[in-house]
Amino acid sequence: MTDDPRSLPARIKDLEERLAKIRRMGGEEAVARQHAAGKLTARERVALLFDTRGDGSLAFDELMIHAHHTSESPMMQGRDTPADGVVAGIGLVDGRPVACIAYDFTVMAGTIGHNTEMKCHRIRELAIERRIPMVWLLDSAGARVQEATTAMFAGSGQMFYDQVMMSGVVPQVAAMMGPCFAGTAYVPGLADFVPMVKKTSAMALAGPPLVKAATGADVTPDELGGPRLHCRESGVGDLEVDDDPDMIKHVKSWLSFFPSCFDEQPPVYATTDTDTRRIDDAASLVPENTRAPMDMHGLIDRLRDQDGPLLELKPKFGQAILTTLIRMGGRPVGVVASNSKHMGGVLTNDPADKAAKFIETCDAFGIPLLFLQDVPGFMVGVKTEKEGIIRHGSKMLFAVSRATVPKITVVVRKGYGAGYYVMCGKGYQPDLIVAWPNAEISVMGPEGAVNIAFRKQIEGSSNPDETRAQLVEGFRELITPYVPAARTYVDDVIDPRDTRKVILAALSTARRRKKQLPPRRHAIMPV
Repeated sequence: MTDDPRSLPARIKDLEERLAKIRRMGGEEAVARQHAAGKLTARERVALLFDTRGDGSLAFDELMIHAHHTSESPMMQGRDTPADGVVAGIGLVDGRPVACIAYDFTVMAGTIGHNTEMKCHRIRELAIERRIPMVWLLDSAGARVQEATTAMFAGSGQMFYDQVMMSGVVPQVAAMMGPCFAGTAYVPGLADFVPMVKKTSAMALAGPPLVKAATGADVTPDELGGPRLHCRESGVGDLEVDDDPDMIKHVKSWLSFFPSCFDEQPPVYATTDTDTRRIDDAASLVPENTRAPMDMHGLIDRLRDQDGPLLELKPKFGQAILTTLIRMGGRPVGVVASNSKHMGGVLTNDPADKAAKFIETCDAFGIPLLFLQDVPGFMVGVKTEKEGIIRHGSKMLFAVSRATVPKITVVVRKGYGAGYYVMCGKGYQPDLIVAWPNAEISVMGPEGAVNIAFRKQIEGSSNPDETRAQLVEGFRELITPYVPAARTYVDDVIDPRDTRKVILAALSTARRRKKQLPPRRHAIMPV
């Protein structure tokens, strides 16, 4: 009876053999090529991402492992597609459930066929139903042309609709670990966090062969859409990481700041740092020369829990603003800080877009915002207007205005013009706005104001430089923080050494309040 292929023991053995074959993915040669390219396989990546259970097994429940192409296309006949080129399921990351889709480049270059997408749709469906984060490990050449060239293409594209429906409901990570061309390029475009592996990852709406066919241009994947391009120029990418293990480390770090879904509180971690710790060297961060750049990175590092993580996003893009996740008092805080080390901190399109996305993401998942101001305002001029500075600046204004999470503003040094507005000035209802004693708040800097308001007086002076200098010093007295403090436009002028203590005290009470936006279908984001 045990030799009967229809018996249960025989069927169990058949199941084991099928699973073993599927887990070999595209075969030894394909796996070897993947490793030679400096990449882990999809299954190795999944093993790094998810926890290990007490019995040593991976805390990941793979679903639909038996999926295989069922295409009748002549180009697909005789092709083997184990798991149909994607490892998909739900498991535990640092003890919390997370859904994962990992494209397998060893199977037809990780291309997406009909059944591949059916698997992925099911995982996205489960992620939003169960209110758990969605992580893509992307290494895919895009749509499986061998299946998609027919009119069946008319039924595709729901993956992006699903992502939009998930937006702001659960955190979405698009980890770029290989190519991501054609349709799959919109996955990172719609995700909340997009780290990219150096040398191996790339994304573009068309791969090099199609670009060659359409334009005649010969480009490499890296030239077309590598990490440097997208993390430093386009702004689609959030972070350049060294390799696959480094990628998984950063994905876990980012997830640790976020709740599993929008209606949960962000995770709280134990800390040995105290709420009342003073920043004894705070004054050393601000140079005496008001035109010299200050070390805002240093201030952020001193404000955070000293035993907690710091994750700066888009560090090489829109560098006039820093967007950083830290913990204070064990709780996540999103920091939006001026960076006068880049163009004096003047705002242009890229930093405005960068800040708007960061603010929206933090607000969607209940992470309080901390604004650190040292901003001279927005760039002006014909070139800037042609590039749409009003439209881009409006995005940041929009995001700051409609954020309902606690907002704390510290005017560290300069708060000039519309830069003061978009960095959550008084008019944008911060839960607390304070200033350091050296802060200056004005429609513009002293030099610019004097040159405009006293132009004739300076021109008529026997010593224009001396007259200008005297007028500038006089103007500075009108824009000290004590002037707005006297009119209750700032809540306090604080000792810089007490900045951490003041912020944490405000956050502890601001969390209790509930802010509601006016009823409407939805606000209209300027784009």
